[in-house]
Amino acid sequence: MTTELATAAPHFWQGSFIDDDEAARRLAELPALAARVLAEPLPTELVLSACQRLADSLATAGSPVRTRLLAELATGGVEADEAAATLAEIAGAIARPALELKLRRELGGLRPERLTRPDARETTFEAWAPVGLLVHIAPGNAAAVAPLSVIEGLLTGNLNVLKTSSNDTLLPQHLLAELAAADPTGALARRIVVLRFPSARAEWLRLLCEPADAVAVWGGEDAVRSVAELVPPGCRLVEWGHRISFAYLTRDAWSDRTTLDALAADVCRFEQQACSSPQVIYLDTEGTTDGSDATADAAADTTEVFAFAERFATHLAEASARLPRPELEPAEHAEVTTTELIARLEEHLGLTRVVAAEDGSWRVLADTRPALAASPLHRSVWVKPLPRGSVMAVLRPMRRYLQTAAIGGSRADVARLSQAVLAAGVLRVTPVGGMLDSYHGEPHDGVYALQRYSRRVSVRADGAFATAACLDDLAAPAFVPAAPDGPLLDKAGVQEQLRTLAPEHAHLHFRSGGSSGAPALSVFTNADYDTQMRACADGLLAAGFDPARDRAANLFYCGGMYGSFISFFSILERLNATQLPIAAGPDHAATAEALVTHRADTVFGMPSYLWQLFHDQGAALRAYGGIRKVFYGGEHFTAEQRRVLTEEFGVEVIRSAAYGSTDLGPLGYQCTHSEGSVHHVLTDLHTLEVLAPEADRPAPPGQPGRLVFTSRTRAGQRLERYQIGDLGRAVEGVCPCGSHTPRIELLGRYGDVVRVGTYFLNVRRLIAVAQEEFGYQGELQLLLDPGAAREHATVRLDERYAPPAAAARAAFLTAVPELGSAVAEGLLDLTVETVGSAAFERTPTSGKLRTVVDRRQPTP
Repeated sequence: MTTELATAAPHFWQGSFIDDDEAARRLAELPALAARVLAEPLPTELVLSACQRLADSLATAGSPVRTRLLAELATGGVEADEAAATLAEIAGAIARPALELKLRRELGGLRPERLTRPDARETTFEAWAPVGLLVHIAPGNAAAVAPLSVIEGLLTGNLNVLKTSSNDTLLPQHLLAELAAADPTGALARRIVVLRFPSARAEWLRLLCEPADAVAVWGGEDAVRSVAELVPPGCRLVEWGHRISFAYLTRDAWSDRTTLDALAADVCRFEQQACSSPQVIYLDTEGTTDGSDATADAAADTTEVFAFAERFATHLAEASARLPRPELEPAEHAEVTTTELIARLEEHLGLTRVVAAEDGSWRVLADTRPALAASPLHRSVWVKPLPRGSVMAVLRPMRRYLQTAAIGGSRADVARLSQAVLAAGVLRVTPVGGMLDSYHGEPHDGVYALQRYSRRVSVRADGAFATAACLDDLAAPAFVPAAPDGPLLDKAGVQEQLRTLAPEHAHLHFRSGGSSGAPALSVFTNADYDTQMRACADGLLAAGFDPARDRAANLFYCGGMYGSFISFFSILERLNATQLPIAAGPDHAATAEALVTHRADTVFGMPSYLWQLFHDQGAALRAYGGIRKVFYGGEHFTAEQRRVLTEEFGVEVIRSAAYGSTDLGPLGYQCTHSEGSVHHVLTDLHTLEVLAPEADRPAPPGQPGRLVFTSRTRAGQRLERYQIGDLGRAVEGVCPCGSHTPRIELLGRYGDVVRVGTYFLNVRRLIAVAQEEFGYQGELQLLLDPGAAREHATVRLDERYAPPAAAARAAFLTAVPELGSAVAEGLLDLTVETVGSAAFERTPTSGKLRTVVDRRQPTP
């Protein structure tokens, strides 16, 4: 794709610049084009990724993209400072954090196009679908509006056709061409058409509007009316019409110099071209007199208004002197002059007073009549009286045109007057001096644009879909961006990032349990945390948790900034489930009593804790017989432990609650068809790579490797290509559950494989041998010490389930050849000890078993 500025073709059509003749030919085929393009879904993630790439280019001085667009603006006669400001405005608006906030606020989440369950208790799926063919008829007075509207159309999955004015620069065409180029899939290009032609070309407008599903139009009443006549029945007309904004000052505020300086600056900004620019200053003249004499009231109001106009003129003169004033077009100059002359004539009637600059650069038009009036703009502002008791009567007749009111007054005044002006039809209230400021995700003219560009759709299914959290996953694999280039990140690198993390990205702080090393800090924004908890909640549905029927007891460890308990509290809350937030504790009898008393049938917790609970309170829990489901995290149950829970305690489902880490959050989930340690990957949150164990290259398909994750939903902290210390392999094919989400089989942690006596020893192999050789049901821990002549390994077993230590030692030496060889060659001493469960070393925060306790001095 090329975006050469020298091209004579003024139209951009699905990746190519074309001339008028070709555009006319293609316009006739627009209905067929829409049918083809809209049959292909557009993932929001793809739009976000491309927008961020473009935002980075726009914000980078000297980048080829920025240079080309600045040149295009210069060709159109835009001053260098204004051009740079325009690109900065666009870059800020399309950066990923801004768009994610917009999606959350307007459509409720980052993947609004996916059919998910708004109430997990019901098998009803809802999503935001594109309205279809969306036509944008852009204004000629705001360079950023047109491309940003198209991006809103892309976020909602539409085919977008943008009509720009023949007097405009080609910035929209070239900017959107650069956006299309930032998407290697070509999907964005297929959804973007930009045409530049005058509105007088009625046939082209007709060809645009006839097949449209929605038309967004900017402009005054005449412009909107002319487009409305072309819109077919059933087509949604989205009007972004001209609006009037004003300031409203109480007596205290209109006497405050700082307030008046700020208001004067707002009058001068953008030459009042924005709909949010103040065109009128209303003074709250209520209480000027005692109200007994209407004539006296009017005279007092007139005095106040004229006096304020004189005083405000000095502030406006100072503000205007600081900002260069562009030359007016003849029509603009004529309108300003006419309005001022009429106001001067009405001075003779005692109705008005004009205070203006000698050079005509600004003017204050005082008027004793409160009716709302449009200003001629260009640093011209009306001053009028409006007692607060008359706000509704004066403003409501103009409600279709009202936009912003800046209110100056006390806290109580701002609260009361906000209610009054909003009731009269105002759409937004701001502080004085902030009328033209906005925030990401702010409604536009009283509505959310993304909702106006979308349809809310639903699918009601039956019980066969009880474990389906998202219908889309049953249809096709979701789009997952490739992992970025760059070095791998480890835990030390993550902790180093936290040193420079901005406070606005560090709302929620967790500490890891420390089972694989020293406890580490992890931070999230509240929005990121919410996104992750919702994704994990979807995984629990797939695992067979039924929020409509199950009574869940949360038995994860709590406190010490450990995240499991609070996370699963949040997850169950988002599932609208019944839950008992008991938490793990040393009083197993009290925990069992709570389970029985409150009729819990599902438990969540660490396998080591749950195993202790079931056996310490075996009689009570067997008698109760009500625990049907066990969801675990952080560790794994052995095959023998699963057998005991199933056969002796009547547990029907034993499944991973989630695969995750403290720093990355949830990474995967099990479905009802997942066996052992197989998990689906949460591709809504992460991109996964499986790298070879000994080299930074992809592992062969299906072969073990290091799991490396890139998180795509973290604000501030860039967790890219993070190797978390886990080993696993990709599982090929579509899962029997029907989901196309990719799967992995977890194969342990790097730390589970240790080098002792020149041999590599896998702790998981010791656990398997203990189960196979002597039916061991308990926990196993490996301790490594330096020793005087050789290293010393101790295998610690639970005395309740272990055979005599000598028998166990013999079984390990026979069944694990590398262990037997190390001992036989005099390279290693091996001891097996049987102890009570309290003797096992655990992490103090999470209670998780430390599978390997390496007390050897590290090699320098």
